[in-house]
Amino acid sequence: MTTFGTAVWHGGLKDGKGAISTKSGALNAYPYGFASRFEGKPGTNPEELIGAAHAGCFTMALSLILGEAGLTADEMNTQADVTLEKLADGFAITKVHLTLKAKIPGCDNAKFQELAGKAKAGCPVSKLLKADITLDARLI
Repeated sequence: MTTFGTAVWHGGLKDGKGAISTKSGALNAYPYGFASRFEGKPGTNPEELIGAAHAGCFTMALSLILGEAGLTADEMNTQADVTLEKLADGFAITKVHLTLKAKIPGCDNAKFQELAGKAKAGCPVSKLLKADITLDARLI
């Protein structure tokens, strides 16, 4: 499978404005820029989108792994906190912290931790990122 996202940019780094779109239309010319990326202003930024993609990918991977173990989650909620840092050679995503809260009938904590770890390692977005990826998984 191949899919795509697009970005359009007008202007300089700080005064410019951009728009991000996805093939599915989930984002359609959604605004982004320096202010939304570095100053907390309205709009999106690449790190936020990577966080959403990582959370979604990891959660789907865990759903697959749970199914292979004969388990089904009633609910899983994952947040991916993405850290962008300035390094000597420029900016880099240095870490991602996944926080998972899950309700899985019939699953004990030891099994849950094992399966969540497998999902973190097997998730295609986890494999893509060169960042330090940590996981805090809790049954609710």
